[in-house]
Amino acid sequence: MSTVAPFFAGWMARQRWYATKGRTPVLRVIGSMEETLDEGLVMTLLVIDEAPDKPVLYQVPVVARTSPLPGGDAAFIGSSDGVYLYDGPHDPAYAHALLATMASEKHVEGSDVTADGHRVSDPGRVTRSRVLEGEQSNTSIIYDIEGESHPVIAKVFRVLHHGENPDVTSQAALTRGSSTRVPESFGYLTASWPDPGRDDGAAFGHLAFAQEFLPGSEDAWRVALQAARTSTDFTTAAYELGVATAEVHRTLASELGTVEAGPAEIEGALASMRRRITTASREVPEVGEHADAIRAVYDVVATLDWPGLQRIHGDLHLGQALQSPERGWVLLDFEGEPLRPMPERSRPDVTLRDVAGMLRSFDYVAGSLAQERPRIDASAWASASRHAFVDGYNAGAETDVRAQRALLDAFEIDKAVYEAIYESRNRPGWLGIPLGAIARLVARSAGVARP
Repeated sequence: MSTVAPFFAGWMARQRWYATKGRTPVLRVIGSMEETLDEGLVMTLLVIDEAPDKPVLYQVPVVARTSPLPGGDAAFIGSSDGVYLYDGPHDPAYAHALLATMASEKHVEGSDVTADGHRVSDPGRVTRSRVLEGEQSNTSIIYDIEGESHPVIAKVFRVLHHGENPDVTSQAALTRGSSTRVPESFGYLTASWPDPGRDDGAAFGHLAFAQEFLPGSEDAWRVALQAARTSTDFTTAAYELGVATAEVHRTLASELGTVEAGPAEIEGALASMRRRITTASREVPEVGEHADAIRAVYDVVATLDWPGLQRIHGDLHLGQALQSPERGWVLLDFEGEPLRPMPERSRPDVTLRDVAGMLRSFDYVAGSLAQERPRIDASAWASASRHAFVDGYNAGAETDVRAQRALLDAFEIDKAVYEAIYESRNRPGWLGIPLGAIARLVARSAGVARP
């Protein structure tokens, strides 16, 4: 199967997860998997869109039915010759088959595609499924489980990349390590498909991932923002979040191992940081004014002893944490930094990068409130929260990250440079937040100040 129905491209272009807005998709099916069930034919299509300059590969699950799906208007794709096509995640036939494939560790042979289900723990018997609304880049299915108070959530990855997804492998490792600081993992689905651009002609990646869903939890960004807006002390919560982050790092190191930070590893990390400052200087002239000073900071830390490298979160900030009434702080979304290629996101890294990310996030709380009218000065709140987070991390990690102040500063500068690129592209009005951080961090590059 190499083509799709004419109405398919128009439907894809209207989906929130379609990456190339404003263009008509030019689609070609490169592989598919099919399963015949009582409800209809369940198909998973791998569809490449050749409309953008760099083609994008999508996973498009579809259910073909001989009669309309009751209540399925929102998921309706189109019909042809008496066959009704529905977006798979919205159709119970696909939703149940997906979770069953993981739980049974089923091997699937498709047309130019092979897939394997992997079970981490037993999710239980599904009684109902529904799609989580509001997502942009993926589609998540919520499953009610018989006899369980916590539902299961399966994330269906819409845009596919070669390489393992650290959001899957990191959280599965944390579940195997008995961590309660992430939702429990239940399973995942991997696949291989043709890729003529690779030496061996094939690519490998994750199609979906199932884990515990924690309703009633509060997003840490919202909790922190409200506390800062009302001048409510957040130091205890920040301390506990630091402890939780350290616990996650310890478990990841135990389950996935560590490597020594040798000259090649240090140079690899710094090369990425130097490339980012080059990009930022080109796109954001205000960053370019500090480029030489930033490179000088990087030159200094290149001569230091670095701690061991391990799997980390990779994009840690307050928006990646939930405050659960039962479990305390829980970390989410281990996919890593969005601008990095997928294979790089699983590489061992320095845990200080995650610490720096969270420190920047507290600064962002204050920065966002400074944008409001009337302006709210939450700088003292942010400073106290940063101190408390580091204290908690030190307690949980049984180390002192302040002894590595210069290296932590370098990672925080790198994060602020990343933020400057993001804000210049998406929210120019917020550009002052990372620019202020860059100026402050460069000025104290000797490392005498504490977070």
